[in-house]
Amino acid sequence: MKHFTYYTQSTCSVAIDFDVDDEGRLHNVQFMGGCDGNLQGIGRLVEGMDAAAVVERLQGIRCGFKSTSCPDQLCRAIKENNLV
Repeated sequence: MKHFTYYTQSTCSVAIDFDVDDEGRLHNVQFMGGCDGNLQGIGRLVEGMDAAAVVERLQGIRCGFKSTSCPDQLCRAIKENNLV
């Protein structure tokens, strides 16, 4: 299992920690900062999901007037680390 930390941009959360297993599934997704309850929920919902499926579902979500969101930042972290 590989561990990643991604420092977010333009969101209330400041970083995302997550692990990816050898089959490309996400585990232990944790957001630092932001809306704690909602972000815990996202972490639990994506637990064990294929990274590509997470990107397919969450990429492009916006938060209010911002051009991104915490779920979108998770997708960017996945893509920047060449996990899809």
